[in-house]
Amino acid sequence: MNDVRTEPAGSNGKEPDGGVFLSIVIPAHNEERRLTGSLEKIFDFLPGQEYTFEVLVVENGSTDRTLQIARSLAERYSGLRVFKEERRGKGLAVRRGMLEAKGRYRFLCDADLSMPIEEINRFLPPILPDPQVVIASREVPGAVVYDEPFYRRFIGRWFNRLVRLTVLPGLRDTQCGFKCFRADVAEFVFRRQRLNGMAFDAEVLYIARRRGYRIVEVPIPWYFDPDSRVRLFHDSGRMALDLLIIRRNGRKGLYDD
Repeated sequence: MNDVRTEPAGSNGKEPDGGVFLSIVIPAHNEERRLTGSLEKIFDFLPGQEYTFEVLVVENGSTDRTLQIARSLAERYSGLRVFKEERRGKGLAVRRGMLEAKGRYRFLCDADLSMPIEEINRFLPPILPDPQVVIASREVPGAVVYDEPFYRRFIGRWFNRLVRLTVLPGLRDTQCGFKCFRADVAEFVFRRQRLNGMAFDAEVLYIARRRGYRIVEVPIPWYFDPDSRVRLFHDSGRMALDLLIIRRNGRKGLYDD
């Protein structure tokens, strides 16, 4: 079975209907060095909040001890659920996590925790009333980027510009790995997602905008991690091709009801 472990959501405060307020979804491919520290920070923070929560780790295609580490951490943290996907692909892992999640709000969180977890409440009520889609941005006024090499920032901005020109005009940073979706939005968008690779971010935002959901960019502090899973040149080329696939799928109506 792919569902490795299921635990009740952690809680500190209550959701009015007895359900989960916040789900945090973490895709994890070869994250044995970072996963423990990131989950420790998350579970240090969440119990102090006045809402119920769960954390989902979706391991996909790792060749290291990511799955074993995640299982062992699920023994420590009652609010942690772990899933396994045999195939690689960040988009595949995120889709699985978003559709397995039970929260009223479902937050995508990169395993490197390059955005401090303490920023998460800025994506949620009451700070943002009735959020539908909220994305972290390194490019809007107020954002601060720490220690990112010039060549990575240059290529990142080039790709963001390409995204704006092809599928998402007006959005400044579609690829930052921290995004929040209201539950009904997540169910609609991720059931129509088709890309399994790194360009899934642009695809799900394209689907959300096509449906008429409101997308808000939140400026964040972001810390570069030199142990990034992104293969800069290879992934950028593949993602550029995927943008054309998104446009083609849109023209064919493949993202509609």
